[in-house]
Amino acid sequence: MNTEVFASRHIGITEKDLQPMFETVGVDSMEQLIYETIPDDIRLKEPLNLPKGVSEHEFLAHIQEMADQNKVFKSYIGLGYHESLTPSVIKRNILENPGWYTAYTPYQAEIAQGRLEALLNFQTMVSDLTGMELANASLLDESTAAAEAMTMLLDVRSRQQKKEEALKFFVSEEVLPQTLSLLQTRSKPLGIKLVIGNHEEFDFSNEFYGALLQYPGKHGQVHDYASFVEKAKENEIKVAVAADILSLVLLTPPGEWGVDVVVGTTQRFGIPLGYGGPHAAFFATKEAYKRSIPGRIIGITKDTDGNPALRMALQTREQHIKRDKATSNICTAQVLLAVMAGMYAVYHGPKGLKYIAEKVHNNTQLVAKMAVHFGFEQLNSVFFDTVKVEVPDVELLKQITEYAKINFNYIDEKTISISLNEATGQEDILQLFRCFEALTHGNKTKSAEVDKNTMEGFTQVLSEVVIRPDNNFIPETLQRKSPFLEHEVFNSYHSETELMRYIKKLERKDLALNHSMISLGSCTMKLNAASEMLPLSWANWGNIHPFVPLEQAQGYQKVLKELESQLNVITGFAATSLQPNSGAQGEYAGLMTIKAYHESCGEGHRNICIIPASAHGTNPASAVMAGMKVVVTKTDEHGNIDVSDLEEKAQQHSENLAALMVTYPSTHGVFESSIKHITQVIHDHGGQVYMDGANMNAQVGLTNPATIGADVCHLNLHKTFAIPHGGGGPGVGPICVAEQLKPFLPSNPVVETGGEQAITAISAAPWGSALACLISYGYIKMLGAEGLTEATKMAILNANYIKDRLKGKFDVLYTGERGRAAHEMIIDCRPFKAHGIEVTDIAKRLMDYGFHAPTVSFPVAGTIMVEPTESESLAELDRFCEAMLGIREEIDEAHADDPNNVLKNAPHTLGMVTSDSWEYPYSRQKAAFPLPYVSDNKFWPSIRRTDEAFGDRNLICTCAPIEAYAEV
Repeated sequence: MNTEVFASRHIGITEKDLQPMFETVGVDSMEQLIYETIPDDIRLKEPLNLPKGVSEHEFLAHIQEMADQNKVFKSYIGLGYHESLTPSVIKRNILENPGWYTAYTPYQAEIAQGRLEALLNFQTMVSDLTGMELANASLLDESTAAAEAMTMLLDVRSRQQKKEEALKFFVSEEVLPQTLSLLQTRSKPLGIKLVIGNHEEFDFSNEFYGALLQYPGKHGQVHDYASFVEKAKENEIKVAVAADILSLVLLTPPGEWGVDVVVGTTQRFGIPLGYGGPHAAFFATKEAYKRSIPGRIIGITKDTDGNPALRMALQTREQHIKRDKATSNICTAQVLLAVMAGMYAVYHGPKGLKYIAEKVHNNTQLVAKMAVHFGFEQLNSVFFDTVKVEVPDVELLKQITEYAKINFNYIDEKTISISLNEATGQEDILQLFRCFEALTHGNKTKSAEVDKNTMEGFTQVLSEVVIRPDNNFIPETLQRKSPFLEHEVFNSYHSETELMRYIKKLERKDLALNHSMISLGSCTMKLNAASEMLPLSWANWGNIHPFVPLEQAQGYQKVLKELESQLNVITGFAATSLQPNSGAQGEYAGLMTIKAYHESCGEGHRNICIIPASAHGTNPASAVMAGMKVVVTKTDEHGNIDVSDLEEKAQQHSENLAALMVTYPSTHGVFESSIKHITQVIHDHGGQVYMDGANMNAQVGLTNPATIGADVCHLNLHKTFAIPHGGGGPGVGPICVAEQLKPFLPSNPVVETGGEQAITAISAAPWGSALACLISYGYIKMLGAEGLTEATKMAILNANYIKDRLKGKFDVLYTGERGRAAHEMIIDCRPFKAHGIEVTDIAKRLMDYGFHAPTVSFPVAGTIMVEPTESESLAELDRFCEAMLGIREEIDEAHADDPNNVLKNAPHTLGMVTSDSWEYPYSRQKAAFPLPYVSDNKFWPSIRRTDEAFGDRNLICTCAPIEAYAEV
């Protein structure tokens, strides 16, 4: 065994495993299996044009070399991003811990109580600090959260406003530039008319349905918006506020003015800058809008025994239910980052957060005094952490600060802003003093000197500023007086020992990939290799502001450009944008480039998007958000696209056809042989083809989107390219496009990026969640062309192995023309209703066997979708098959008229099995240890089945007092 070959560490199947697997599947070779699985006319004729894979050691040396090319300056740029300090106990026990970063979205609540509690903490923190009644479990970034607020408020307009078509949305000129750009992107397809202006001059006309304010403003001014909000309410105009979460420790929370939505980012609560992400945004609103809030909400309910339990509430993946009627396509959260931000609040508590906020504010007062000391004008009358300063020579100041390795925000030729943060210490402030002093002397090198006069001047400024813990610098009307974070969880774990144990306590309640295979169809829970993850903790990657000059981020620039090039090769396309920071964002971005392309051809009227009935629910939701009308095509009895129906719909809408959205291999886990004909039909009628890249794990190295005839695809880097799910995020959803769509790739208003005719921003940062892109870069770099292709083949082999091992006991709903599955398959559980067994019972019983359930009831109700990935060993595949076969025997033993059986009562908790009483017709051993292997590594679900309906009727989405739990 060559120990330097990364593929042998990533891929679970060994050479000796192949022959017995081939015998089970019924092939003589891997090539025969691939031939029988993938239509020959779309097979790649040449291997991927990528370098040979490198060893883990070589990759780590290389990525260190790239990191060294980033220049870590002290960045005071602000604009929604701030250096923060990640407590080491959180970094080591969450960010670097596979028990947290390899977990799946908590749809199976019984084995996800740890993450759910951590997210409930996050929601409570956000609700408390914003003064709002309800918060979700995070969104993608501040700008997209603001856009979600704009569209949610559109949805909840009054009947009169809808009748009068009130479509104007006021945006304060104080709003962050990246947020404004994203609002422009999102508003246009929906017919929303943005009006940008001074909030003090707003006329509150009834043509407006909503408004967005920034608190504090983009350059630091803190406005008192109370009277604005009061007038808006009088005129039935709903108000959203984008707020800095740390400032809300000291400033009046917007909820106390009566606003409708508060959004922002929790990045400065211990999350690395990471050149733009990933970071967890927050979205808080009134309980009246609980059924319109985008994203996920964690709520308290009870389990079968009446004990308190947590679960995702209110069908929070609404697009899978409402599809083209959905108001949002958000399919993910930033769970890992939200967990970290919530733990930051748990660790520091209200007193610790107040100390940090006061330190930041008082240091900002020092900088303001320094500016005045040198004769500069400080322009903000009220501020929290940012001063806006008029200086005599901005160009010279730039030279001085760059010499001193400092970044300011340069507003224009006379004005700068300086945003301080938690990591700013007295030495840093002295350095700022020296920069101001150098400017007055007209000598850039003086910023490096510390002489007697400098220290005397600095001491004088220090003596003139009285540090007041009661925050009298902030006017009385803007000071926060309400308490926050009073719940016990925020007042208990302030030592490292206690927090470490609390994090471990929660981790033990969750089944993650470090325990067993998570065979989720459509979600690809593969190995997130340690060598791919390690660089995320390095300062030279984590501490780079997304708006620094490009020459300070050369390591990032080289890695991101190479990753774009790698993805171009893999997809066969001409260009890539890494900006979309989730798969749903990628869908939307791809459709918006198609829309821009049609407009450039003088065919802006093309607005019909054809979508197969089997498509992901985000597809129709994304199409509607992009201003398109959805036309659904049928699937045939084999689960394939009904080609004749598609041809008919394409002909019917030929003049207005904009796009087809297609998943390939299909959502049913099959390589449809008619795909090239399908894409040609769309092109013949003037449309473009969007390929949903959710199933790229079955394509890489064997076929690609360009070969099947697509024009654009998004890629889920958290699926095919090894970014971890992290409990439901981070995600990255880049889009790869053909030559004709390249000019329209998205831009950013602060840092130039995108195509020559670029659409406005899709997410806040120029390169989206750049830090997470290091993982996929490493994955591709270490596997190389051969390893990537081998991984795809193994994913297909593993799926077919499971299919054939379960043959005769479980029916696979759809297969290809030669009886093969792609990398996943749909198992039909509907026949078991004759025994009184539902698909949910199988999902819950798998927990007793030590497995997370496959995807339940998607894309077909009453089924499970299984995807083993290439990372799993034969031994693990066999354990899963044995579990499924064991459950099949239990189904045969069950009777519809007797629900007291091992499946209906699953999962079985430790409390049940060790109870003094046992009132079940099967043994405790059968309940908890159904197969011998289970006892070697038993995972205990921490609760019994959750009562979903009770939780939705009695919605509690924050850490409630203990009495509320008692009522549950």
